[in-house]
Amino acid sequence: MHWAQSVLALRSRMYKIILAIRYLIRCRITYFAVLAVALCVWIVVIVMTVMTGLVGGYKLKNHKFVGDCVVGTKSLVGFAYYEDFIKMLEDTDYVEGVSPVIKSYALAGQPGTGQDIRLEMIGVDPARHSQATGFAETLHYHVDDVSKVFEPREDGGLSGCVIGIDRILERDSNGRYTAGPYPADIEVAVSCFPLTSRGALVKATTGLVNTKTFYYSDHSRTGLARVDSSVIYLPFEQAQLLCGMGGVPKRVNAIHIKFKPGVRLQEGCQDVSSLWRMFKQAKTDESQSYLLDAVTVQSWRVHRRMFIAAMEKEQAMLTVMFGFVGITTVFIVFVVFYMIVSHKRKDIGILKSVGVSNANIVQLFSGFAFLIGVLGSSIGTVAGWLFLLKINRIETFLFERFGFQLWDRVIFFIGDIPNEVEFKVLAVIVLSAIGACLLGALVPSLQAASLRPAETLQVGQL
Repeated sequence: MHWAQSVLALRSRMYKIILAIRYLIRCRITYFAVLAVALCVWIVVIVMTVMTGLVGGYKLKNHKFVGDCVVGTKSLVGFAYYEDFIKMLEDTDYVEGVSPVIKSYALAGQPGTGQDIRLEMIGVDPARHSQATGFAETLHYHVDDVSKVFEPREDGGLSGCVIGIDRILERDSNGRYTAGPYPADIEVAVSCFPLTSRGALVKATTGLVNTKTFYYSDHSRTGLARVDSSVIYLPFEQAQLLCGMGGVPKRVNAIHIKFKPGVRLQEGCQDVSSLWRMFKQAKTDESQSYLLDAVTVQSWRVHRRMFIAAMEKEQAMLTVMFGFVGITTVFIVFVVFYMIVSHKRKDIGILKSVGVSNANIVQLFSGFAFLIGVLGSSIGTVAGWLFLLKINRIETFLFERFGFQLWDRVIFFIGDIPNEVEFKVLAVIVLSAIGACLLGALVPSLQAASLRPAETLQVGQL
């Protein structure tokens, strides 16, 4: 008896699968639904892969630029006693690299030309800064020996400086820079307004600025437009003197921190924040303790939020737009299934006359919709993956043949178009496509289940 029930259960499942496959093959209108799903998936896979790659790459560049955590202030005055706090950080078991940084604004230009431009001046110890951030990776001539990045090729008694690549080189139409075998012999005069710990000008009664000349010794390419076009790196001690922060006690604007592998970002930042509160409490009686009140502890995500948020918003808007594409797919599937149900009334009547329940009718058409979703999304996924493999070659061909470029490399700071498909993104797209098909078939399936055999099998309708 139990064996007979199992056979009947198997047969009840098999007829739903067989009929669903039969409808898929013989009803030509379903080809339209499959094609619509495949086309939507193809578009979404390509666009979301490219956009996800661009946003992910941009976040990674920002992460490398500042490290994992930043203890700093927006004030140009900076804060004191940083050396004591760095010692505390280095004694912990979760910090791998620490770099004190000077940040200010300066006027820079070749001596005697009178054509100075406003740049953001960053003073760093190159070796320490490379331990805390990706500074070494951005260099061209000293990428293998970052400790000598401020040593110019010719010993003229001047220190070197590192300039953002877009201030020293030009990009061609393919986004490539052409650099010589050695840094060009260029002198750069840097002028800065030194400030006291109270924010007053140090040289209020004499010359207002500190000026020092450097040799161009290397350039930095972070891939961040605002950085590569507006930053000049100077040796830490000399930048500190230029800004008037070299007195007693010495001051900095920020401390960049890199955590050891395995340390979670949020937990590491919380530990640094707790350590900072203890340090700040211990320095309450010091003469410049008031400067510590403006200091914040931020993860790299929060610190660079102003720049990252714009791209994340664009990605969110794009996701919403393609959500509407999915709604279009729902309506296409709805129309197709409505027509199929209208033409298969007799089949439905026969099935119900032999005892097939309403639930099984819904399952039959839901299985049919599932097959359309799986087949369409599979075709769209494979086609999208193949297109992404060739997307950079296609763009190169279009540019060389017709002068068309999706992103003008002279304007946009990208190299190759991102084409690595992420499994999570792909899984969401495929599941969404199948869900859209099931949703589109829901109403026609319920309509089919509500049909009465007596009405569908009338002699006049046969």
